[in-house]
Parts: sequence; C-alpha cells; structure tokens
Amino acid sequence: MSMAYQSRIRWAGYALLAPFVLVFLIFLVLPLVQAGVLALKQTYGPQASVWVGLENFRHLANDPLFWRAVSNTLIYTASTILIQLPLALGLAMVLNHPKIRGRGIYRLIFFSPQLMGMVFVSMLAGLIFEKRSGLVNQALHAAFGTSLDFPWLQVYIMPTLIISTLWMYVGFNMVYFLAALQNVERSLVEAASVDGAGPWARFRHVTIPAIRPVGSFVVLLSVIGSLQLFELPYVMLDGSAGPANRGLTIVLYLYQNGFEIGDLGYASAIGWVLGLMLVVAAALQMRLARERG
Repeated sequence: MSMAYQSRIRWAGYALLAPFVLVFLIFLVLPLVQAGVLALKQTYGPQASVWVGLENFRHLANDPLFWRAVSNTLIYTASTILIQLPLALGLAMVLNHPKIRGRGIYRLIFFSPQLMGMVFVSMLAGLIFEKRSGLVNQALHAAFGTSLDFPWLQVYIMPTLIISTLWMYVGFNMVYFLAALQNVERSLVEAASVDGAGPWARFRHVTIPAIRPVGSFVVLLSVIGSLQLFELPYVMLDGSAGPANRGLTIVLYLYQNGFEIGDLGYASAIGWVLGLMLVVAAALQMRLARERG
C-alpha cells in the first residue's frame, strides 16, 4: 500500500469526523467557555458588565433565596424517587400480569399525558387546583359538604407540584418498567416458585436484579429531570414562585436573575452550580450501579 493511499485514508477519517467536531465545539465547548467567563462578571442587561471574579459564587453561598430554591428542588427530587417511581413500577407490574387484556390500550392511556407536554399539563393543573372553582376543591365540597377553599396554590404548592408531576410522569416511567418486566426470564421465576419462594421473595431475588439496569436508568433520568424543574411551577404560578417562594426552584431562580433582573453573570453562576449537582448525581448513580453489578 503506497504512502499516498495511506495518507488519503487518514485524511478521509479526519474529514468524516470534522462535522461532529465542529458542531461539538460551536454548540457545546464555546457556550461552556462563555458561560464560565460570564459567571465571573456582574451584568446589567446584555451589554454592560463588570468583572467581579468569584464574587457571584460567594454571594450564592450566602443567598437565602438560592438555598430555598435548592431545598424545594431537592424535596421535589426526593418525591420523584420515593413516590413516583414506586407507583410506576407497581403499575407496570399490574399491567404485566398475564391475565390483563388490552395491555396496549392501558399503556396508551397512562402514557397519554406525556403527549400533551408539560406546559399544557401545567395550565390544566393550575385550573384543577384553583382555590375557589378548581375541580379538586369542588370534589372536596361535594364529598364533605364544606365550603372550605383549600389553598393548594397558595400554601401547599410543593404537594401540588408533586401531584401534578405524578400524572405527567408515572405513565412515562411505567413504560420503561413494563418493558423491563416483560424481558424477565419466566424460567427463573418458575424455578424460584418451585423452590418455595413466595411472591415477595421472587420479586426481591429474581425480578429486582433482572430489571436493575433499567431501574438505574429511570432513576438517573428522573433525578436529572427533577433538578431542572422549571415549566411546571412557572406556568402554574403565573411566572412567579408563589407566596413565600414555596414554588421556587433552581432553574426558576436562574430565570428570574438572568431574564427578569438582567444579571446574566449571577444566573450563569447558578447554572454552573446546577451543572455540578447534575454531574454529582450522575456520578453517584453510576457508582451505585457498578457496586450493585
């Protein structure tokens, strides 16, 4: 093989890689560098800025509103793992029962809120939980005969967000779990049953290990999505964080600082902290998955 031919092959490989490298540099590396520089400035709109170094991060560490946003976001994330995912798994196990007919129809029904999008669900949830004329309070009035207007969007904002998200994402995660359950080896379940294992023992020692890779993926996906919560509280609370900032999340606080106040530098600092949280969450999940494996 001649040297010229080898050279053409080598340059052909570089030419094939060039579009990806170019897109990667323009749309990922360059914005990250610009965001890093911006986080070291205090801005006054899109034009005026002052170099402040690490002052944005120092202010962030002592900002009570930021820590309120972190607290709310972590509570929401914990509810995703402890409430939403077990419900999704339980629903998937019910639909995976061999006596259930019309599984595809039920799967479509439970998955359908995902087709409408978060903004539509947020608007609908805001109407359903409205204090005076909302469907939930009307149902409470009819059931208990009381005129009490339960303050869902005034006091119990975080429970309202959690309930609304259940409707949106339980069916979505159910599809993943159902696909994993359908791939569990029936021979293993039958062998465990023959050995005298009860339903709980079969679920713990056969089903859980078999669906663990999918479960780890769903947990990671849910944690990343929960930490980036924005549309639901923003639309449901009409662009605010609610009374006493009960609906304030990290991304919503980033939006308020960057686009309402105009301090893009402080917003970039919040974004970098959020990015660090996402990296830590992903690293912990991957480490736990390896240890369990």
